[in-house]
Amino acid sequence: AWSTRASDQGPIADKYDNSKIMVEILELRQEKAELLGFSNYAEYSLATKMAPDPDAVLEFLNDLVDKSRPAAVKEFGSLASFAQELGGPNPLQPWDVAFYSEKLKKNRFDLTDDELRPYFPLPTVLTGMFTIVGKLYGISVKEQTIDNAWHEDVRFFDVHNKDGEIVGSFFADIFARQKKRGGAWMDDCIARKNFDSLQRPVAHLVCNFMPPNQDEPALLTHDEVLTLFHEFGHCLHHLLTHVDYPSVGGISGVAWDAVELPSQFMENFAWSKETLPLISSHYKTGEPIPKDMFDRLLEARVFHSAMQMVRQLEFALFDFRIHRETKNLSPQFVQRILNEVRNEVAVTPNVAYNRFSHSFSHIFSGGYAAGYYSYKWAEVLSADAFSAFEENGILNSETGKHFHESILAVGGTTEAMDAFVNFRGREPSVDALLRHTGLSE
Repeated sequence: AWSTRASDQGPIADKYDNSKIMVEILELRQEKAELLGFSNYAEYSLATKMAPDPDAVLEFLNDLVDKSRPAAVKEFGSLASFAQELGGPNPLQPWDVAFYSEKLKKNRFDLTDDELRPYFPLPTVLTGMFTIVGKLYGISVKEQTIDNAWHEDVRFFDVHNKDGEIVGSFFADIFARQKKRGGAWMDDCIARKNFDSLQRPVAHLVCNFMPPNQDEPALLTHDEVLTLFHEFGHCLHHLLTHVDYPSVGGISGVAWDAVELPSQFMENFAWSKETLPLISSHYKTGEPIPKDMFDRLLEARVFHSAMQMVRQLEFALFDFRIHRETKNLSPQFVQRILNEVRNEVAVTPNVAYNRFSHSFSHIFSGGYAAGYYSYKWAEVLSADAFSAFEENGILNSETGKHFHESILAVGGTTEAMDAFVNFRGREPSVDALLRHTGLSE
């Protein structure tokens, strides 16, 4: 039922089938692109993105397929063998994959969120995160008392430079509650502006973590730690800008496929052996994470990373091709492209009635049309940027200053590729991403 929703295969196809709507959207996008002088919507989409042209995007995606698919085939083979050992189906069916993947992950690493939570109390994570950015960028983060926020859980922090001056501030609304929108995000509240006088930037940092109780502080899973670091990376991009014009300062005016660089970059500091001890200790004893648990956490990072990689590449290639190959648009065209991509990329089994495209809201209603590749592109940028710290020292302040001045400070005033080259001294390489995901040495 889930894989046929909103399609001609669904239980109420005559009412909820998106087939004709998908075609209409693609036709209107093609018309829009041609009116603006582009051959197709893929070209139009890239006009405001970092990638130079459609060929470059397809070359990038297909290169990653070539480098990750053989490992994904091996991962799926191991999963299928493990399932058979447990008396599972042969061959493995698509609805079995997630179940047996969890079984295999527990078998290999024997590590659960409940075991890790006591080592990631929110106060320790926040203090450690602020220490990390302090060492990197020479800033300090200090909490201020406020009495007019929209909820009593909301906290407010000022960010100071090395001279003690406030450069920006942010609200932190971290805990889940009734009627609050789910998920996690950063958004700008006030942009930096300096015309007659300086207006300092303010950001919102919003998460939905379990709140503390009377006996213990809020305890995070490691995935939640990654989420917090990710959104704080966006905040820093907004707050540490040097640009005085709101339309191109901070996160504004930055190419869509580059705006995730600062956020994904920050996630790396929640994995590093040098920085993990700064953000973790048992909330009762203060003891660090035991070495065997620490090692299992790091090993689990690359579990089924190749299968996850090809899954995202499948989505990205499908999205880009349907917005580039725009002749003879029809529901059959959309499904044909999806089938072709799956045959070339996917390693997990599929079924003929699957209509994933009919509910692919990211590209049909979520702003990622001909841009889904940017998830992977930003991962390449962030991994390559972090590799500079691996080379020079994870908390090297000179490298941090260089990253700040080249990436965080410039907003949309510099072309994203130029900004990256200014920092790294060359164009981005996929090598660091492949290494971080366990697909190369």
